[in-house]
Amino acid sequence: MSGYVGDVIPFSYDGRIWLSYLLDERPEDPAAGPSGMPWALVSTTDFVQYTDHGVVLPAGDRDAVDFDCYTGCVIADGSQLHLFYTGHNPRRGDAAGSFQVVCHAVSDGDPTRWTKRPDLTFGAALGYVPQDWRDPFVYRVAPDQPWQLVLAARYAGRPDRRCGVVARLTSTDLEQWTIAEPLWEPHRFITQECPDVFQWGDWWYLVYSEFSDAFQTRYRVARGPDGPWLAPARDTVDGRAFYAAKSVEHAGRRFFIGWIPTKQGETDGGPWQWAGDLAVLEAHQEYDGTLAFTVPPEIRAAYPDVHQISLTPLDGAATEPGKGADDRYAAWIGDPVPARCLIDLAVDVAPGTQSLGLLLHAAADGEQATILRLEPQRDRVVLDSWPRARTGPGQWQINGDVPHAVELERPCPLPPGRHTVQVLLDHTTGQVIIDNRVALSFRRYDLGAGHVGLFVTDGSADVVSLSASVPGV
Repeated sequence: MSGYVGDVIPFSYDGRIWLSYLLDERPEDPAAGPSGMPWALVSTTDFVQYTDHGVVLPAGDRDAVDFDCYTGCVIADGSQLHLFYTGHNPRRGDAAGSFQVVCHAVSDGDPTRWTKRPDLTFGAALGYVPQDWRDPFVYRVAPDQPWQLVLAARYAGRPDRRCGVVARLTSTDLEQWTIAEPLWEPHRFITQECPDVFQWGDWWYLVYSEFSDAFQTRYRVARGPDGPWLAPARDTVDGRAFYAAKSVEHAGRRFFIGWIPTKQGETDGGPWQWAGDLAVLEAHQEYDGTLAFTVPPEIRAAYPDVHQISLTPLDGAATEPGKGADDRYAAWIGDPVPARCLIDLAVDVAPGTQSLGLLLHAAADGEQATILRLEPQRDRVVLDSWPRARTGPGQWQINGDVPHAVELERPCPLPPGRHTVQVLLDHTTGQVIIDNRVALSFRRYDLGAGHVGLFVTDGSADVVSLSASVPGV
């Protein structure tokens, strides 16, 4: 299948994970006009080997309400499967924009074969903006309770930036829907896209994506299915480069699947685009309901060939990390690694250390690199690069006042002591995991010479181990 992965709709069924996704084909000739967006499908059991099932929900014709088939969900009700999705057509609407509607398709149990039910299509309820009525998600609180459908909506006649609401409807037959009290009214966002609700142990979770405060996927926790929805200390799944993540429970585990966006012109300075590469994180639950994220072990196991990385000091640094002065910037460089590999670092960080991290895609002298920087004094991890962009020819005309890629920072507890860092590199994409808790995905086009290095600023860190693993044959 040729194209880019947009919003992913995961579904666990018949021993497999079925990943429907919005297929962005990006036609090369814009003058040809827009082409409708279909759903394509892949399935897997391990997020390593995939079966491509092609397009399973085709876009509607030129005048159909579902010319674009946007985000939704797939559920099972006995032997029948139901697919709910957003219908959109840029030719239908008014001066305020094109309308969005909830559409329905059914299957006799085969996730690759769907029959659309246009008679069950419905639009926004009274009091809601008809241009934002999307991303239906259907679930039950208990088997004997009515079905609930939540979706990204906006109140009509409210302040534009704060009118987003997770609207809710109920049904006993999955066909006729009655408007109910909204699930969540945060008075904070333009809207909350791709809502996702699930129970895990004693906690309920509401996952959503927003582009008002920041362009990322967040979640809220509650003790009951109706809230109140509270923000945990780390309320984000990842950063800017892991969007529209939705989750699925499979074999007692919870996975979040999103996409790492491309950048316009395939340059690091280009603006983010919609759609890109599929990416997966596995969630683990902490005692207070907070979610920790890591790369699934099946993906790690796909990189069995481990090579230890030896570091050479640069620019007068000590022979090895942790042995020299703690009042300067010190760096060490290793050999180049493949564009597709898994880097593992274990490091003991001394109290008071200002920053440390990995140099990725680095030059042999470490002066050009993608910089993964851990900042213990700020309890955060960021992605940076050098050289940064210039605004003019003078030495002072460097973006030195932009301390990192603003969209690529995550809160991350970094007390003194042992920490682990894993970086999964796959050519232009990367996924970072700190302490099996905090994830930071990124896109990088300038891969440089490919060396891996380590640096410490105003402090000390002892390297316990540093290795790069490559895929098996």
